[in-house]
Amino acid sequence: MTLKQSACIFLCIYTIPLSATESDDLFALSFEDLLEVQVDIASKTSETLTSAPSTITVFNRQKIALLGIHNAFELMNFVPGMQSTRGDWVGAVPKDHARGVYLDSGNILVMINGERLNESSFGKASVYMPYIPVEIIDKVEFIRGPGSALYGSNAFLGVMNIVTKTHHNEMSIAIGNAGQVGATSSLNHQFNANTHVYANMAYYHKEGERYEQGVKDPLESAYLEVGINIDKLSLSGRYNFTELNKFLNLGGYSNDNQHRSENHFLSLGYDWLDSDSSSVSSKVSYTHHEIQSAGLIASANALLNANHDFFIGPDWHTTDLKINIDASHTFYNGWSLNSGVEYSHAEQLKADVRTNYFDSSRGEIIVEDPFYQGGIITVNDFAPFTDLKSSFETKSVYGQLKIPYSEQLTLFVGTRYDDVKDLDSKLSPRISVIYQPALAHTLKLQYGESFRTPVTNELYSNDDVTMGNPNLQSEYVKTTELVWRYKHRDWHLNSVLFYNQLHDFINIVPHTIHDNMFTFENQLDDINRGIELDSRVQINSDFSVEATYTHYFDVPMRPTFKRFASVIANYQYDQWMLSLNSVWRDQVQAHTTDHIFDQSAYFLIGGAVSWQLSAKTQISLKVHNLLDKHYYVYDPRVSNGAVAGVGSEYSLHYQVKF
Repeated sequence: MTLKQSACIFLCIYTIPLSATESDDLFALSFEDLLEVQVDIASKTSETLTSAPSTITVFNRQKIALLGIHNAFELMNFVPGMQSTRGDWVGAVPKDHARGVYLDSGNILVMINGERLNESSFGKASVYMPYIPVEIIDKVEFIRGPGSALYGSNAFLGVMNIVTKTHHNEMSIAIGNAGQVGATSSLNHQFNANTHVYANMAYYHKEGERYEQGVKDPLESAYLEVGINIDKLSLSGRYNFTELNKFLNLGGYSNDNQHRSENHFLSLGYDWLDSDSSSVSSKVSYTHHEIQSAGLIASANALLNANHDFFIGPDWHTTDLKINIDASHTFYNGWSLNSGVEYSHAEQLKADVRTNYFDSSRGEIIVEDPFYQGGIITVNDFAPFTDLKSSFETKSVYGQLKIPYSEQLTLFVGTRYDDVKDLDSKLSPRISVIYQPALAHTLKLQYGESFRTPVTNELYSNDDVTMGNPNLQSEYVKTTELVWRYKHRDWHLNSVLFYNQLHDFINIVPHTIHDNMFTFENQLDDINRGIELDSRVQINSDFSVEATYTHYFDVPMRPTFKRFASVIANYQYDQWMLSLNSVWRDQVQAHTTDHIFDQSAYFLIGGAVSWQLSAKTQISLKVHNLLDKHYYVYDPRVSNGAVAGVGSEYSLHYQVKF
């Protein structure tokens, strides 16, 4: 940060009145409110963390602000059983680790306001939407474990639902090291009793830091969301783009790597019935995903007949059309029924290739100097990718019954049936028994099954490395959980013992006919068991500490963290709030073709300092990786397995509410 920038910021700060007549909600973190926050993700009914029929973690906007993070995916590092790291596939997007599974194929369903982001070509939400700014988020809910009984495919080892702001008027600006510049705005207006409009806007840019591989990791992202609610009608739209150039893409570090993704979303909903005992609603939504990417495959000095580096990548478009009807009814005896039907049509419309070597006469990629294109171009209608342009038609029905047997005992029973035309069909049952023998103690015994449908890249890919397998079936998991939750006046403790039976996991294997090529097979079965702990202690009215710890009893299916933990400490003094956090990850060792990856255990320290200037304004300093820890995470597609972690990042934020 330059001296000129600093002077401008502090000049603005000291021209603001410092009198505060009321406390901002950032400094009103009620311990009881955090414990009894309402969650909808677990059952499509309003439940608390205690009564929800799943293992749930929730972050409200106050808690998110104190973590010093920028991207919603980074919240996973503070969720028991989950981690998010950088890796390699397209644009070094976030990679999900969940309950000992790191296969990078979309085993966590990510949603914004209940609408899925995972799509049909790569399966992972973060490939097409790798950056979701935390400034526009009101709440994030996590299901730790199976969620297919409500949400279908990809709700496999977890569900992440991001709820954006709809009732805020605020603006913020930020600057930081590594060329960070950001601006966000949330607006809303209640025209009358029946008409409400809202909007969220965000822009973020950073030039990135320099790595020993000779590259930076620049990032540029924009997010726009608007919505209107008129009586029983709701209409919303969303647009975002993200650019992640340079750094790492498809196994190679290069300043010429390219990655850009765009998303367009539109939904229309209507509440047909909304009474004290019954409700019926419907929604139609449409999403269009675009990705343009190209990564270094081989450097010039490794090529026999070419004097330029070789790049290749996808230029793909996919769409998702979904129509669903949801209904609920509460009976006179207290039982409640939730049910719904859903139709979705997912299609890959475009499957072109981006490369810098191409023979247009034969329609082939030939890495020789006569076919060099002078740079990366897009090849339309690339014949080997024709089969990728396919569609998935899914018909689904679900039902869930909540039975309050007594004041101490509640039973949830539900299932969902998904039929994917010409591919597969799955029944995903779930049962949860919640027993509260005393006010402070809650016991849960939960069983659920979830699945993930293979995507077009696995079914129909055809390039110089992999060939798809159209005979693939869905992966599925059977999960049993035993939960004990203890809640005292000033502290709480959650412990979860889980037992996962993993079946038909899709793996890359050598092709039986074509030498030096690979294909996909349903061949991995495994068992994964572990314990997840989280606790929060309110030491006094100003000071609180919370922590998480995860330990797997079995060796993970793919090299990933077997043990990890986090600690968050919050301290309030007058108009100041200080929050420090630390993420700890255990050692990871793995063998690649020519290297041994060995990253020792490490801590990452972050946090935020916030100063309430007035009832409507505040300034915050956010820090990630405070001690500038240099570390690597494992990714099997990188030649030596090592992907560089993000170094120290700090940024100054100014927010005003109106």
